[in-house]
Amino acid sequence: MNQNKLIELLGLFVDGGISREDYDLLVDYIRANPEDEELNIAIDTVFKNSKKFNLLNGDDKELIFQNIIRNKHFDSEIQNELEIIPTFAPRLWYQLGVAASILLLIVTSLFFYTNRTPVNKLALKVVESKKAAVILPGDNKAILTLSDGTKIILEDAKNGILANQAGVSIQKTSDGELLYSFSNSANTVSPETKENVIYNKIETPIGGKYQVNLPDGSKVWLNSSSSLRFSALFNGHTREVELSGEAYFDVSKNKGKPFRVITKDQIVEVLGTQFNINSYSDEGPIKTTLIEGSVKIIYKDKVVLLSPGQQFQPKELVSAVVEADTEEVVAWKDGYFVFKNEDIKSIMRKLSRWYNVEVSYSGNIPEVGFGGNISRSKDISEVLDVLQLTNAIHFKVEGRRITVMR
Repeated sequence: MNQNKLIELLGLFVDGGISREDYDLLVDYIRANPEDEELNIAIDTVFKNSKKFNLLNGDDKELIFQNIIRNKHFDSEIQNELEIIPTFAPRLWYQLGVAASILLLIVTSLFFYTNRTPVNKLALKVVESKKAAVILPGDNKAILTLSDGTKIILEDAKNGILANQAGVSIQKTSDGELLYSFSNSANTVSPETKENVIYNKIETPIGGKYQVNLPDGSKVWLNSSSSLRFSALFNGHTREVELSGEAYFDVSKNKGKPFRVITKDQIVEVLGTQFNINSYSDEGPIKTTLIEGSVKIIYKDKVVLLSPGQQFQPKELVSAVVEADTEEVVAWKDGYFVFKNEDIKSIMRKLSRWYNVEVSYSGNIPEVGFGGNISRSKDISEVLDVLQLTNAIHFKVEGRRITVMR
């Protein structure tokens, strides 16, 4: 890779505009060429041209560097070699995060930012502080309540048929999904059964998620602390479900039978499309985001039509249709936290639901926007390590209680 390309990629990384493909290319190159002089020159050029980095004084830079090498991922006695953590590094830019991000990339590639001489691993030996207990991420957890009141704890249930009701088979798949399917032909379902509405309800706890494949072929992904009430047959004129919390819907097309999602104060109606609804009570107004197709939203006396990429936010006085960052909206479904200039309290609400922890605050917490793309499969200490990398905030972990401090 020539020097101009290196400068271009490092510059994109610092500015927060690097793609995943370019990021992987840069990381692979640094790993393979740790003593390349062109890399040294490129690093010098990027640092000199970075206005954000130049705003930092010597003490700031030294503090950031010390925070990085004291990160647990630099314990040379545990690891055979220093590792880059690509899940965390892309798009993690705070007010001081430009320097921290590029330093993390460079230092973990065996370079000091001062003279870029190869790192002596013994020089990176860290005095280990008392480590907090591991707090693992959430998983496939949910409780299914059948129409007769029977409750099935899905994470404990064996794969296979869980129940049969009114000609519908309920099955737990090997992928940890719930599958509804007709065990008989629709023509064999009795008229009485067709007239009776049989409801089921699936609820995910804090630290849980689950995918449900409904009897009409629609798929629903439930986020933590959410619930979905639905008919096991969809034998009416509409396919109605009731949602609390957050869910992503991939609705099968049926022009003759609209699919309706009922939440507090609003109804979303579609014929077949993909969309996300966030209706957590502690997240402000409900947010309905259309990914593809079209939706009709009925909110009190208003009817709103969305186009792909738009989000509806109902409010008492003035409701709004805004352009949405769909990657950020659906990241939870794909196994990531994506934060883009997000305040720490909003981030901690998401972490609290996923890791089942209690969050409190001590002192004056800075109003700083944080950004990042972080895997939801990591234990929470790794997430917190990255959030406090720039020294803007710190965390104290006591059991399952996390205190956010300046």
